[in-house]
Amino acid sequence: MKIEVWSDYVCPFCYIGKRRLEQALEQFDHANEVEVEFKSFELDPNFPKDTDKNIHQLIAFKYGITEEQARNNSVSLTQQAAAVGLDFRFDTSVPTNTFDAHRLTKFAQTKGKAAELTELLLKAHFTDSKHVGDEATLLDLGESAGLDRNEAAEVLKGEAYAKEVRMDEAEAREIGVQGVPFFVINRKYAISGAQPPEVFRDALEKVWQEESRSPLTSLNTDQGMTCDENGCEIPEEK
Repeated sequence: MKIEVWSDYVCPFCYIGKRRLEQALEQFDHANEVEVEFKSFELDPNFPKDTDKNIHQLIAFKYGITEEQARNNSVSLTQQAAAVGLDFRFDTSVPTNTFDAHRLTKFAQTKGKAAELTELLLKAHFTDSKHVGDEATLLDLGESAGLDRNEAAEVLKGEAYAKEVRMDEAEAREIGVQGVPFFVINRKYAISGAQPPEVFRDALEKVWQEESRSPLTSLNTDQGMTCDENGCEIPEEK
């Protein structure tokens, strides 16, 4: 079973949804046969790498609410995060553009380190208040994930893996992704948003059962003759 997850590193529900999916997988008997791949999605591709506005000011402006209302909303999100063991610190978070972070993750995928880097990037932004659009920060995180620092630096200096990021985003548009996180299971089933763990668990069980069924309807009689690894068995005449 394969689960593809479109998400962004500055999306709070993406981090919460990731944890809820992981909780569901812990209760799923076939978790060792599930591959999870995170796909690139930018909430705001035009957002600058650096800004003098804090997250509350940006949210207030974007949604036409007061800064106090924005802060209250962040309290609710912090509580939801805490329920799955995450420590969100919105007051000190650093808003930034995530394109380079996605490019670096695509590079990490070629090294088998995408899962490690994805977790480190989310934690860096939401818990450690690090600037995940900053090259030095990305290199530190990449190194912590097991990437060669010099190779990662070469990636960030140019436009490497930009095409792969854009392909993920184009694919998201094609399949109708309106927001993230967005989960696609076996390219047949979709779950939108940071659903409760039981929703993910039920979906995993449903998909597993459906995919495990034989797609063929048997029209056998007891006169069929077959061979297998143990040899050939000839039915007895009646």
